[in-house]
Amino acid sequence: MSVGAARIPAMSEMTPDALLAALDDDQRAVAEALTGPVCVLAGAGTGKTRAVTYRIAHGVRSGVYTPTGVLAVTFTARAAGEMRVRLRDLGVGGVQARTFHAAALRQLSYFWPKVVGGALPRIAEHKAPLVAEAAHRLGLDVDRVAVRDLAGEVEWAKVSLVTPDDYVRAASSAGRPGAAGHDLTTVSRLLTVYEEAKTERGVIDFEDVLLLTVGILAERPDIAETVRGQYRHFVVDEYQDVSPLQQRLLDLWLGGRRDLCVVGDVSQTIYSFTGASPRYLVDFPRRFPEARVVRLVRDYRSTPQVVGLANAVLARAGAARSRAAVELVAQRPSGPTVRFEAYDDDAAEARAVAERAKALIAAGTRPSEIAVLYRTNAQSEAFEQALAEAKIGYLVRGGERFFSRREVRDAVVLLRGALRAPTDLPMPAQVREVLAGMGWTPEAPAAVGATRERWESLAALVALADEVAASRGGDLAALVAELEERAAAQHAPTVEGVVLASLHAAKGLEWDAVFLTGVCEGLLPITLAEGEEAIAEERRLLYVGITRAREHLTLSYARARTVGGRASRKPSRFLEGIWPEPGNAGRRSRQARHRTPSMDPGAGPVDAELFERLRAWRSAVATADDKPAYTVFHDTTLAAIATAKPRELRALAVIRGVGATKLEKYGPQVLAVVRGEDPVAQPDHG
Repeated sequence: MSVGAARIPAMSEMTPDALLAALDDDQRAVAEALTGPVCVLAGAGTGKTRAVTYRIAHGVRSGVYTPTGVLAVTFTARAAGEMRVRLRDLGVGGVQARTFHAAALRQLSYFWPKVVGGALPRIAEHKAPLVAEAAHRLGLDVDRVAVRDLAGEVEWAKVSLVTPDDYVRAASSAGRPGAAGHDLTTVSRLLTVYEEAKTERGVIDFEDVLLLTVGILAERPDIAETVRGQYRHFVVDEYQDVSPLQQRLLDLWLGGRRDLCVVGDVSQTIYSFTGASPRYLVDFPRRFPEARVVRLVRDYRSTPQVVGLANAVLARAGAARSRAAVELVAQRPSGPTVRFEAYDDDAAEARAVAERAKALIAAGTRPSEIAVLYRTNAQSEAFEQALAEAKIGYLVRGGERFFSRREVRDAVVLLRGALRAPTDLPMPAQVREVLAGMGWTPEAPAAVGATRERWESLAALVALADEVAASRGGDLAALVAELEERAAAQHAPTVEGVVLASLHAAKGLEWDAVFLTGVCEGLLPITLAEGEEAIAEERRLLYVGITRAREHLTLSYARARTVGGRASRKPSRFLEGIWPEPGNAGRRSRQARHRTPSMDPGAGPVDAELFERLRAWRSAVATADDKPAYTVFHDTTLAAIATAKPRELRALAVIRGVGATKLEKYGPQVLAVVRGEDPVAQPDHG
């Protein structure tokens, strides 16, 4: 039975046994672990929300939990809402499923009059006005983009429990360069003045909701005991994204108790820049030695082809791969081969994506079940244009449409004004001169966040100017007309459309078809990523992108940014050994069409029984050698073996993932498993 499609029984049928029968073995292990610390390491698409909601329902139906004594917290209102709906469908009412902020605000609003008196101060909807005021008091010259970056740094300091006095040391230790071009000392001063401005206005910010709740619970034991008397059992979803501040609040809620279930995936940690840390998830078994650790590895979302690629990308992390990472096992039937595409330039990549999307729609895929994902928001412009030209509706998720961005609108106004000042400069040089006044530089800035996004937008306009000049020989008037035409075409209202989103905005979502674009050095990993930790997070971004796809997945990049530009880009280092040999531009190479078995385990009939025997053998070998199972063979390699069923060493040797060393060490044992014999009796030559 597919757990993803299992019918939810009516309330009258909801015996504990009926609940457990609807789960797979791993999910059932989660649902049965009702008390004590529990750590669920849940891979992408493995049904973690299903597991934890059934755990709560099982606890209620078996009498271990009272519904009002359970608090489930997650990181987005959407995820909390989904959890509430599922619990309601399971007939479990009264359970609180909220974000950290919503849960803290509810408690803070209730206890504030008792502790402080009066009404809770108003929560400032946006930090920008307060940050701008603090900057002006310090005499700092800031614009909208700088204010946004400084606001991000304020948030990082507060969720990391870093005070203004300790900011320089803590930020330096964390490798943070400051913000908006200002050094650490200046940012430290801004943090102090920001808090002063906030106090003078009588407002608090969203981080203060958590900080004030922490303060009340820490300083008022009577209130802490009241909260702990209300909530006896805690579930925390997306635990890899918890910040030091959120962890501090969770500790105070627990008060030394151990009825905590955490769920997370270290391979989807992509928000470290905001203060999120996977260390709490990774170290959970160390903090709670008696904790039950359950791994959810059965992927019900994606085809074996997509899962195989996701596993391969993580496996190539080597020593940098976390011990808490899971290796997914695909449960869906075989699907289309993953496509690998290389194009001459960004425009060609965008046109090809639009053409492929159009073909998918014609074949019956809904436009809203197709996503185009990219690393930076500035990359969206080419895809917006290509989809508009193909008359395909689209929606930009997690960011503004390119021509709606403030810097783009301002640039178009300035370029239009430049038409009134004739010059002998070539059009591309005119554009560079105008945009230089807005902060564009030939080299990307070292700053991250909004400053970098602004530069990317202006750089996209520069690239468009080069393209227009090269392909049409147009002047500045022609470029302005082109920009205005594109802006008008891309603002047509759409209801059902292809989704355009950054990799960060795509987390937690899934589509039937995913185009993962710009997978090249300089974009993924992005040039700003320096150091082992930053590079590891970029790899996780790629993993997140891959695992958004249910069935169709295409990875692509452009060799050059502009038409006729220097073809200097190369596939991402994360795909080394995976990306096919170079083929003709815009076409899949021969290797991409005819995959090796290990990279396309669904290419033939996989012997499921043999695959499981191979996994059992691998587990025994890994345990005996005291090393991770994937260092013996990856699942994709085992799937290829279970497909090919080699009877001789030379047949085993041609399967990708079986090198000379592994062939010598494990070859006879693998062949014994294939023959159905006892591999222990075989020599391993090791």
